[in-house]
Amino acid sequence: MRTLPDSLRLPRSPRLPVLLTVLAFLAGVGYRLGLMLFDAPPTNSDEATMGLAALHISRGQEFPVWFYGQSYMGTLEAWLAAPLFAVAGPSTFVLRLPTLAMYALFVLLIWRLTLRLTGDHWFALLVVGLLALGSDRIVKNQLIAGGGYPEMNVAGAALALLAYDLAVGRPGRRLPRWTAWGLLAGLMVWVDPLVLPYVAGTGLVLIAFGWRELRGRAGGLLTLGALVGAAPLLVDSLVAGRNPLTAVLTASGAEQPAGWLDRLYGGLVLGPALGMGFCDPGRCAGWQLWWAVALPVLLAAATLTAWHTLRHPPASPTPAGTAASGAAGPGAAAGGGAAARVGAAVTLALVGAAVATIAAYTVSSAAGRTPVESSRYLSCLLISVPVLLWPVWRATRRRRLPTGVAADHRLTRQLAAAVRVAAVLVLTAALGTAIVATAGAVGRVPAVHADEGRHTALVAALREQGVRHVYGTYWTCNRLTFASGEDVICAVVDDELRPGHDRYRPYRTAVHAAAGAAWVAPDGSPLAARLDQRLDSLDRFTVDGWHVYLPRG
Repeated sequence: MRTLPDSLRLPRSPRLPVLLTVLAFLAGVGYRLGLMLFDAPPTNSDEATMGLAALHISRGQEFPVWFYGQSYMGTLEAWLAAPLFAVAGPSTFVLRLPTLAMYALFVLLIWRLTLRLTGDHWFALLVVGLLALGSDRIVKNQLIAGGGYPEMNVAGAALALLAYDLAVGRPGRRLPRWTAWGLLAGLMVWVDPLVLPYVAGTGLVLIAFGWRELRGRAGGLLTLGALVGAAPLLVDSLVAGRNPLTAVLTASGAEQPAGWLDRLYGGLVLGPALGMGFCDPGRCAGWQLWWAVALPVLLAAATLTAWHTLRHPPASPTPAGTAASGAAGPGAAAGGGAAARVGAAVTLALVGAAVATIAAYTVSSAAGRTPVESSRYLSCLLISVPVLLWPVWRATRRRRLPTGVAADHRLTRQLAAAVRVAAVLVLTAALGTAIVATAGAVGRVPAVHADEGRHTALVAALREQGVRHVYGTYWTCNRLTFASGEDVICAVVDDELRPGHDRYRPYRTAVHAAAGAAWVAPDGSPLAARLDQRLDSLDRFTVDGWHVYLPRG
């Protein structure tokens, strides 16, 4: 039997931190499953659009490549949910089962990656515990099947782990690993471009450390895997003559009006705190913005630590436990100089990808115009959590500063103590803020569950009244159509009753062709006020939270 060389073996797993990690992992999955059972986080018409795509695939009716109504953002979530719909029927809960599985796989991969880079099981427990928590924004990114967000993190973590194993020379199944890296990279090019900084960063690691292998069969298999993964995009581009890059650039809105002060605030202050799970639902209190100050320091510390290790790798394998003491750099726990250099390179790749993600978001108009909702564009930053927090964790374990920092022994000890206190405060603040934000998300569950109950009552009332075709707002239509399993078809109108944005055009055709289509409007909405002016020709009945308008005669 072939065994790993000593330089590539991880330290033996301590039982207590591993057991606690398992419990934290199960708590994270259980928390999200509990949210799903109570209809949280709240669904919307965008998620319903993905559900309708899955429903059409399960029936063999349509086989969409892109999210309905646009020529970018692949429908991987719909393809994963379609077999489940064929067995269990369409529902938001079933639609989210693949996204829940992707969250679980993401945490497992991040745990493994953390051990590869640090060898410290207690630190890996900290990372898993932090990822088990989930603010309103985080659980929306991870569970709502609205296109791209749940799968980006699991793919990014897998790409980083594969890049490390391939670059460090871990034996066994190397050609399948090269193929898998290419397949995942190609899939992400199709699914969502937001994760491309992580694709590029880990790809550079492979080129730097595996270029000799890439000149042979490994390079051919990686390319083949990438072509297969991106095949939906490539085939659609050739057949339809569309350029998906143009669609993505248009959607980014970089040229749309938004002040640079607003963009900088949304991209560098508000966005990271929201996007990484340190804020209450839909808002960030002033004290929760501390992360905006800490993040640049953590990025710099991770960069300097990794760069030092890359330039001055350890000469011999690091004994088990050394990484936990803070003496080793990234990757050192997995072996000697070669493994340490690869670990440092992966760290730099993840830091660089995080910086590129923040920069791209900051220059977009979304950061300035809709910073709260658009903070979802920073969801990939969770992939970089282990390398951001590792220098802080090391500082909590260090008893003295590096040689040469201070000549006076007493001053050295005082500085080391100050650094330890600061590091403990950062880790405590990260966990504490995430716990408060998670509690805020839990507090919203009863209201979300009640709202879903009102929507279910609306669907039942429409069926009872025999209403099959309606007009409604964008955020009403596809949600209503999906919730009814297409028993009720809805076409979009704006507040002035003009045609709106129908992502699936056959719905508008069907509603226009129907005699006596009704209108559905949320209570208190501008559309309801507009329709109330037509009560001389419309009959209105009310379901809790909704008004339904039926044409007379």
